[in-house]
Amino acid sequence: MNRLPAPMGLLIDRDQPLDFSFDGHRYQGLQGDSIASALLANGRFLISRSFKYHRPRGPLTMAGQDANSLVQLPQEPNVLADAHALSAGLQVTAQNVNGSLDNDKDAYLGKFSKFMPVGFYYRSFYKPKGMWKIWEPIIRKKAGLGVLDLTFQPEYYDKAYLFTDVAVIGAGPAGLHAALTTANAGAKVLLIEQQPVLGGSLTYARFDIEGNRAETLRRELLAAVEQHANIRILTEATCNAWFTDNYLPVIQGKRLYKVRARQCLVCSGAFDQPVVFRNNDLPGVMLTSAAQRLMKLYAVKPGNRAVVLTGNDDGYLAALDLHDQGVKVVAVVDMRQGPSDESLPGALAQRKIYLQCNSTVYEALHEKGMRHINGVDVRMITAQGQVAASGQHLDCDVLCMSAGYMPVYQLLCQAGGKLAYDDQRAEFTISGLPQNLNVAGSVNARHRLDNVIADGVNAGTEAALALGLVVGAQRVPFSGEARVNFNWPIFPHPKGKDFVDFDEDLQVADIVNATRIGYRDVQLVKRYSTVGMGPSQGRHSALPTARLVAWATQRNISETGVTTARPPFVAEKLAHVAGRAFDPYRQTPMHARHLQAGAKMMPAGIWQRPAYFGNAKEREACMQAEALHVRNKVGLIDVSTLGGLDVRGPDAAELLNRMYTFAFLKQPIGRSRYALMTNEHGVVIDDGVCARLAENHFYVTATTSGVDRIYQQMLKWNAQWRLDVDVANVTAAICAVNVAGPDSRKVLEQVCTDLDLSAEGFPYLGVRQGTVAGIKARLLRVGFVGELGYEIHVPARHGLELWDALTDAGKAFDIRPFGVETQRLLRLEKGHVIISQDTDGMTHPAEIDMGWAVSRNKPFFVGRRSVDILEAQPLKRKLVGFALPKGSLQPLEGHLVLKGPDISGNVTSCEYSASLGKIIGLAYAGIDQSTPGQRIPIRVEGGIVVQAEVVKLPFFDPDNQRQEL
Repeated sequence: MNRLPAPMGLLIDRDQPLDFSFDGHRYQGLQGDSIASALLANGRFLISRSFKYHRPRGPLTMAGQDANSLVQLPQEPNVLADAHALSAGLQVTAQNVNGSLDNDKDAYLGKFSKFMPVGFYYRSFYKPKGMWKIWEPIIRKKAGLGVLDLTFQPEYYDKAYLFTDVAVIGAGPAGLHAALTTANAGAKVLLIEQQPVLGGSLTYARFDIEGNRAETLRRELLAAVEQHANIRILTEATCNAWFTDNYLPVIQGKRLYKVRARQCLVCSGAFDQPVVFRNNDLPGVMLTSAAQRLMKLYAVKPGNRAVVLTGNDDGYLAALDLHDQGVKVVAVVDMRQGPSDESLPGALAQRKIYLQCNSTVYEALHEKGMRHINGVDVRMITAQGQVAASGQHLDCDVLCMSAGYMPVYQLLCQAGGKLAYDDQRAEFTISGLPQNLNVAGSVNARHRLDNVIADGVNAGTEAALALGLVVGAQRVPFSGEARVNFNWPIFPHPKGKDFVDFDEDLQVADIVNATRIGYRDVQLVKRYSTVGMGPSQGRHSALPTARLVAWATQRNISETGVTTARPPFVAEKLAHVAGRAFDPYRQTPMHARHLQAGAKMMPAGIWQRPAYFGNAKEREACMQAEALHVRNKVGLIDVSTLGGLDVRGPDAAELLNRMYTFAFLKQPIGRSRYALMTNEHGVVIDDGVCARLAENHFYVTATTSGVDRIYQQMLKWNAQWRLDVDVANVTAAICAVNVAGPDSRKVLEQVCTDLDLSAEGFPYLGVRQGTVAGIKARLLRVGFVGELGYEIHVPARHGLELWDALTDAGKAFDIRPFGVETQRLLRLEKGHVIISQDTDGMTHPAEIDMGWAVSRNKPFFVGRRSVDILEAQPLKRKLVGFALPKGSLQPLEGHLVLKGPDISGNVTSCEYSASLGKIIGLAYAGIDQSTPGQRIPIRVEGGIVVQAEVVKLPFFDPDNQRQEL
């Protein structure tokens, strides 16, 4: 085991060993280890293979910032081994290998890299025509990553809301001081840290020759922060994006916090940057910060003989750390003429560490099979990116490199911040941030520890003042900063393998060639070469790419810039976005009566509704019996789940006229009208009935699952239109019952005596207000099921009373309840469409024969322009009715309608109708298949194709005589 003694190992518990396996071999780690640190502690540096060439790879950052350590877990692919915590019995395997990790059969691909230049597949595999279909599966197999477990069972994830005065992102020295400053002023602070412990660079970096300051300062800050009543700490939490008004999605474990902060301070730090040279990707080559993390966080000795390649003074301090932990530091190779701190060479000399300045590593040498480096070729730098013809060979088993730092700018650029490059300091700075968002620390180009602390205090002071708080602390002045970035750490090799992007196996020549082909813009270079599109998202490739594009196009880096940073900051699971599997559960006031009557319940949106009444094993028989009873006698159905919207005010009619496709300005009082709604794209999104109760009062129904969305749409549009109208969602306040069937008027006459219920006094589509069983009610004559029927809407508290009254009144007429499944069969017989079942995300009115519901006279409704455009184009499909003889194989929803070998549509609804004695359904079909009398082939279960006859709608009572009695 390559373990170092205490006090190394901040994260590990030496008293809790953990057994695990990697690629079938047993290993032992410690509680607190990551998978990668445990493997490195066991001397296993080769962890993965690269995406394109299958080159050996080992950890680069030890902070989850690179794709060199992607591994496969039993239930999850593409796991970052240097960020995933080790657990007992964990089974880890390598991924993207052909054969074994140590002897990957596809490693030969690297030898043919000159035949696979950047974008070669764009130019090679598209001809002759059809060749891509042959090449695609081969390429995907060779470049595949992890394997999905299709038997994986969803786990519990949830969401929570957090509100705070100040959100501090990053708990390094700047973030800790910023949090303390604002909290001491009385602000409520949320401190968000991606790592398991607070401290940031204080947990691993060295800030002076003695090496004691970081840990002392960290302990002092933690003692103050962790005990502060105004500070809430989230560790192992990632702020994954920045949205307007400091809306921050923060992922911690299996929870997504939706954070809203009045002030936001980004103290995210900076990414250590690699040097570009031949074989800079092999196991044993890592960032200096990675080596320091290994030692200080995990007590792992990164190697026995080390070379440190640096472009700043921090490399010297890392060399001191390595030496102090027993690693033989063969040499410090400084790409500069010398360090900024003149005391550093003396510190190296005191430890007998060789120093070579104005030099670089030109090539990492390796053992057979390239599984680990065994030396480096060091050469003098003669010009930008050029080295001497020869150099010296240094034996080593670990190479630590640092070309400088790149600010963790992603969240800030998402907020609209602008990156500017300072050629003198070879560093990016950020400006143009929105109000209430500020930065501090190394992300703000402050690198000296005293300046980082001062920046944190000053940013915290500004945030507190912006909140109107009194701050006792004064602004802290800054001292001089040493340059931390080497301006050109790129040394191309004639044999290549000088990687700019480790994720995509992109070399210097790939980036330069992309510009020579004509892709001069860095955004186009990204899309053509895929640089920065891998899991690392440009963390280590963005800066060298910008430098190369600027050099190749003879511009400066400020002109080229870097590629756009978009959310999310790190990969997030769909489970985080979805949250927990949460189904709101609501019951109608009549729920108890349904259960007593033997109802089999089903979900309808958030509501529970009776599907049918009777034995669960006899669904079909129960449903058909209920349907026949409604057709021949009278039935009773609970429709309380229908959405209900009260629209009142002088502009009520105008609002509805703009929202729905039909015209409502001249709708008579006491009448209802079908209401169809489209969105801006002309797509049908909802329907219902609009009843005019008074001049300035409408009662509108909406679909059960769509009412909340429709309510929001009305509020959204009226926020722009500013009409004098009030919209109230009364769905839960009102319940409703539909009495339907030839005897429905006779039943209603028993409990409603103050209204004229005759055909003349209460015609079809009429609306009345009266009393039913002594309950004030709104009555609508509707015909969704195709029979004489009345919807009775009453306050929800009277729902059970209404149900019982109607049931008692209907006993003489053999009234029976019926369920949703029966209602859907009855409406299908009438050819009535159910929105979101018989429509999809592209359905427009003409496709479902709803042109009659679109007013041609009014100048505007939401989606009018799109509807006109769609109607002017030839239809590509149409919703048609079809029928099959009794006993045929019955199509199911989703079964495909065919046209020769092609798919022309799909079945949306299908049931057997006892009233008609045949199978009926609705399906989308091609226009040339939509004429009544034609046959359309439908592929059903088992791949069998049945020939259905297209039938003119409606199937039942085409003249609507029954519902207009």
